Amino acid sequence: MANTPELSDRPRILVVGGGYVGLYVAMKLQNKVKAHGGVVTVVDPLPYMTYQPFLPEVAGGKIEPRHVTVSHRTHLDNAELITGRVSAVDHANRKAVVVPTDGEPFELGYTDVVMAAGSITKTFPIPGLADEGIGLKSIEEAVALRNKVLERVETASMMSDPAARRRALTFVVVGGGFAGIETITELEDLVRAAVAKTSRVEQDEIRFVMVEAMGRIMPEVTEEQAVWVVEHMRSRGIEVLLNTSLGKAENGKLELTNMPEKTPGETFETDTLVWTAGVQANPMVHSTDFPIEPRGRVRVGTDLRITGDDGPIEGAWAAGDVAAVPDVTGGLPDGTCVPNAQHAVRQAKLLASNIYATRYGVGQVGEYEHKNLGAVAGFGTGKGVAKVLGVQLKGLPAWVAHRGYHGMAMPTFERKFRVAGDWFANLLFKRDITQIADLETPRRGFVEAATPKPKAAAK
Repeated sequence: MANTPELSDRPRILVVGGGYVGLYVAMKLQNKVKAHGGVVTVVDPLPYMTYQPFLPEVAGGKIEPRHVTVSHRTHLDNAELITGRVSAVDHANRKAVVVPTDGEPFELGYTDVVMAAGSITKTFPIPGLADEGIGLKSIEEAVALRNKVLERVETASMMSDPAARRRALTFVVVGGGFAGIETITELEDLVRAAVAKTSRVEQDEIRFVMVEAMGRIMPEVTEEQAVWVVEHMRSRGIEVLLNTSLGKAENGKLELTNMPEKTPGETFETDTLVWTAGVQANPMVHSTDFPIEPRGRVRVGTDLRITGDDGPIEGAWAAGDVAAVPDVTGGLPDGTCVPNAQHAVRQAKLLASNIYATRYGVGQVGEYEHKNLGAVAGFGTGKGVAKVLGVQLKGLPAWVAHRGYHGMAMPTFERKFRVAGDWFANLLFKRDITQIADLETPRRGFVEAATPKPKAAAK
């Protein structure tokens, strides 16, 4: 174990993860804790928080990628920031092992710890998935997906081989939840706009396929709304395959399976496979001495303190996707909160208040209780579905509700303003279909220019 780098020796509140929960907890506590002579330390591999509900719009070319991130350095100027990850927590000794992005692991002591490591993409051992698929949990994935889709349309426009052309113009999304539906509809709008700008590709050559293992999509909305969404997608030419799972994805060849019979289904080829079929708690929690429930999340009480068989654990807190927070209003079948931004932001604010009350005796410890306000989803400009406080919306009203809710939920006024500016620009100038080429090989042009060229033979 390396020596600890030069960090504050003040009483420390360690925040593991700088996502939605970690960002809000740190923003709420940084000045208060500093005034009491302590410090809030945030450890995250990324120097920013990502507002994930906007990733489909980033992939679809409607929001500038950086605008859906919130810089830790900008908004946590009174916190201690470490770019790296926490690989283990020994709460019995109040120590965590930190692995910096560049450097050797070191131990870091603390007085309180906040487990806010969030969730990661949930996958299954499907042959070829790791090689062929791409998720949509990060800003980098959204940008890469957008560029790949536009590149495939442009490249296909010059292809003469029918099979290769068909493969390039086939786009598949696995997962019929909110993320999957919003992603495939935004991409369909993006491709439609791109095709309209080229005379070498026809719209009827484009194939979009949604694969969902269950018999319905979007369990957050009513059955009636779910049926309408399927009809809406099919009216746009999107194939919706319910009761269908992905069996194989080797070398771009997809083999589907009919559910629940598990009989062989359709087989076809694609260059673009997007996986949005669920999330799971960050597995780093298994490298702690905290109690873990069957779904892999840290056990917590309604006051957001980590709770074992003998009651709350002093100095240990958790919230968000990584925590099994009891939902006293009725959430998941196991009685815990649904992993979404709506719960995360409210839990983060209460958690910060409860830590401050417990550690410094200011205020009262509260219990988390929040009835889900509903769900909103956007399917491209002017299109969407929503259930808000029991009221069912679809089409333009649902799209307005989607914009309104997420515009308000985006952290910090600065980022709200930037996202609103992107939306306004799109209304004036329409969707941006610019592909950023060579994003993964930015030095290619320089290397080619700097490489000596062979001299032409003398005649």
